[in-house]
Amino acid sequence: MPELLPFAVSLKGTENAVRDGLAQAMACLAPLHLNTDDAGTVELVLAEALNNVVEHALASTPELTAIEIRGSHGADGLHITVIDCGAPMPDGTAPLAKTPNLDVETHDMPEGGFGWYLIHTLATDVKYSRVGAANHLSLQLPVGV
Repeated sequence: MPELLPFAVSLKGTENAVRDGLAQAMACLAPLHLNTDDAGTVELVLAEALNNVVEHALASTPELTAIEIRGSHGADGLHITVIDCGAPMPDGTAPLAKTPNLDVETHDMPEGGFGWYLIHTLATDVKYSRVGAANHLSLQLPVGV
């Protein structure tokens, strides 16, 4: 199994910074030599998580708050934690993986609501906790095993 040293990437809590932070995190995964599908899965899940942080948790303070991505790899796959000091999740829990209703006319298709569904579907473990003033979203992805 390839060895990946634990890593951390820090980025501003803005939409523009998400792209660069995502690229930095993906570059940290290079030692795993992920195939295209696994790399795409990681990138999609991480992009959805980061976009949710910017859009919801940091909506009122994006320039003042950083997001940290921490990653490590083990026999059970990739472990990623996304940390921010934005608003906590409603009810102190991550949203459930509700399947979006696609049984509608094309013009009535939802524009959003797929993020948490994708995250829960592609990650084997999704945990949220509030630690002091920080949100911790922990994800486990079965890649590089």
